[in-house]
Amino acid sequence: MKVILLREKGHALALKISRQTAVAAAVALFFTASWVGYTLIDRLGEPSMGAGTVAEWRDRLAVQHAEVESMRRRSDAESQAVGRQLAQMQARLLRMEALGARITEVADLDHGEFSFADPAPQGGPVVTAQQAPEWSDLRVALEELANGLKARENELEILESMLLNRDYQAAKEVAGRPVNWGWMSSKFGQRMDPFTGKSAWHAGVDFAGKDGSDVIAVAGGVVTHAAKRYGYGLMVEITHGDGFVTRYGHHAKVLVQAGDIVKRGQVIGQMGSSGRATGPHVHFEVLKNGKHVDPARYVARRR
Repeated sequence: MKVILLREKGHALALKISRQTAVAAAVALFFTASWVGYTLIDRLGEPSMGAGTVAEWRDRLAVQHAEVESMRRRSDAESQAVGRQLAQMQARLLRMEALGARITEVADLDHGEFSFADPAPQGGPVVTAQQAPEWSDLRVALEELANGLKARENELEILESMLLNRDYQAAKEVAGRPVNWGWMSSKFGQRMDPFTGKSAWHAGVDFAGKDGSDVIAVAGGVVTHAAKRYGYGLMVEITHGDGFVTRYGHHAKVLVQAGDIVKRGQVIGQMGSSGRATGPHVHFEVLKNGKHVDPARYVARRR
């Protein structure tokens, strides 16, 4: 058997193949083609393989979707947790600013010396490259900051309580003169009575001044009497606590009433000569645990 192969430019190549070789090659080619075709038909015609593959892909997609959804839910939950934490921190910060402003007022700090409303001044050169913090580091920092804010808030509340208690103790301490202007016209103890000319006990001190001038409380307390009383004329009595009571007599006009809470330095009446008096003045008494004591020792104290 002769096989002629044509080449370019009209050249031809002749090959001689024996009959047996040609037959064997043809048979081999036939069986190979038949096997490939059968395999393809078998594979393509098998319905179970296509359905299984699709099902497998669907399962994988479902798993991935579940993982993505789980991550989204965790992200939402973490975001909500951080949001709640930030809200609590903001509330604590506002509380701390209010406490700080109150403490600044109570501690009598100079205006502008310290302000809780303004951010603390900071600065400095950048030494290392800056980079955004990791989420885990940010959560730890937020937790530490929240704990720190809570601790500072508690400390500020304690400090405020101590300062207020200090001021309360100082405010109710009897100290100073019951008038802004005037002079001491009679001392505590035995004296010559201005009406009888005889020796008599004087339970307080007298401060003379201009008729109608202010009479002030020497300490904070509660008004327990604000009306006429025999010998005192119009009289104001204030209870300060710790057993202290002060009395202010001979007013021309009383400006408070029983049950009022008064502060140190508050005007409680106008100087006059009501009751047993020879002229405008205020009769000032100090009682400790129900007994009269010399007001001069408290008048000399600095407020």
